[in-house]
Amino acid sequence: MADDSKPSWLERLSSLLFREPEDREQLVELLHSAYEKNLLDADALSMIEGVMQVSEMQVRDIMIPRSQMDVIDITDTPETFIPFVIKAAHSRFPVIAENKDDVIGILLAKDLLRYYSEDDFNVRDMLRPVVFIPESKRLNVLLQEFRGNRNHIAIVVDEYGGVAGMVTIEDVLEQIVGDIEDEYDYDEDEDNIFKDSSGHYRIKALTEISDFNEALETDLSDEEFDTIGGLVVSKFGHMPKRGEQISFSGLRFTVLRADSRRLHSLLLERELLTE
Repeated sequence: MADDSKPSWLERLSSLLFREPEDREQLVELLHSAYEKNLLDADALSMIEGVMQVSEMQVRDIMIPRSQMDVIDITDTPETFIPFVIKAAHSRFPVIAENKDDVIGILLAKDLLRYYSEDDFNVRDMLRPVVFIPESKRLNVLLQEFRGNRNHIAIVVDEYGGVAGMVTIEDVLEQIVGDIEDEYDYDEDEDNIFKDSSGHYRIKALTEISDFNEALETDLSDEEFDTIGGLVVSKFGHMPKRGEQISFSGLRFTVLRADSRRLHSLLLERELLTE
């Protein structure tokens, strides 16, 4: 005979939800309790925590720093910058005049298709308006603004009006759902290590250390870690953010892509490679 005193899953869920948390810590504890009782799966818990995290983060926490911005100089001809656009593989590029503090517009990579079909192609005619935001803007506010307009990229300025970096809607969403791959990201079948237009190397974090050593003629140990990402994270001692740098064994790594869960890609400056 069934035990009628045993609460149903609905009653158990209700009992959890009606325990009103008094602060953030209690809310997190409540969510983890729901996960442990199989009322939430791991993905749902991770996304809820991501939403809570976004509400407390500022643009400066996730922006692509000025030094890592891929930009187009308005004085360059399409023949000059189109190869760069193809290698960088972004969907949007800030366009500058005199320097990176002088962003005059945003160029969508897809608009460059008109270069091959129009005789009087002019880059200035292709530029979209620039949105400037402060470093202190909350990510949840920025996400609302991105959703409310068609500008999914913003230039971040510091307190003096200089360009500090840039941020995209993808950067914000990745704080909630993890890494987002689109048609402009590197394909899984492409090389894990490749040289960019500046002569540096862009490296997927999942690259095996043995493959890294073979390609770059280095001698990094793979006794403790299998991938270059695992080794780099261990050297940081924490999950690094985009733009953070670390040097070891004569190599300097800069984090290109990372979220709160894992490292995705790195930049290696070739001139620091040991002979």
